[in-house]
Amino acid sequence: MSNFTTREMVLAAVAACEEKKAENIRVLELDPADSSFTDFFLICSGTNSRQNQAIAQEVELRLKREFGTYANSVEGYRQGEWILVDYVDFVVHIFGVEQRASYDIERLRKTAHSMSVEELKESLMEKSVAARKKADAAGTTKKKPAAVGKKTLPAKKKNVARKAAKKAAARRPAGRVVLAAKKTASKSSKKAGSSKKSAAKKIVKKAVPTLRKKVTTKKSAGSKVNARKAAKPAAKKSANTITKKTVKKTGKKSGKKK
Repeated sequence: MSNFTTREMVLAAVAACEEKKAENIRVLELDPADSSFTDFFLICSGTNSRQNQAIAQEVELRLKREFGTYANSVEGYRQGEWILVDYVDFVVHIFGVEQRASYDIERLRKTAHSMSVEELKESLMEKSVAARKKADAAGTTKKKPAAVGKKTLPAKKKNVARKAAKKAAARRPAGRVVLAAKKTASKSSKKAGSSKKSAAKKIVKKAVPTLRKKVTTKKSAGSKVNARKAAKPAAKKSANTITKKTVKKTGKKSGKKK
């Protein structure tokens, strides 16, 4: 595990201790020459054993949730007077007030550098800024092409471009033939369409006078039929009037003779 991620995990453990109201939180950065088994000590204290157990539980849950890491070992959890949670790269010490005063780990580790929470955050910020600067420097120190103002490609891209150019050159004649065939087909289709249209126009021209004749004959026939229908009642009326007149005349004549 890198030193940067270790510091992030220590800071997450500090946040867990603060959430459970731990007191007098200190971080010791151990000297590598003095201690080879771990890099940091996180020391805090609680007012009673139950609070110490709650702090240990919160530290384990926070690191499991945020980093997916589990403690290598947990000691003193049942008594709750001095709970030790070992994460290999750093160790969390949760003391009761009396136990912390009696053991006094800060005094035993004289070569360790004592850090507050604010100092730990500042060190993380400085390391993150330094890492970003290194990444930017590595990005800017990449080899630039020798020719300025000309587009230069790597060897792989050059090969790919050459292959693509060859394929395009091989496809050009075929493409021209296809385009010519399409043009001729479109022209022939247009000619065929125009011939069809002209034939249809001729048929229509021939059919128009015959249709007009039929329509006029139908109209004339209809008018004749209507005239006949209108003439029938008039003929009937005239016949009736004629018969009435003849009857009257004959009646008068026959009466005179008598």
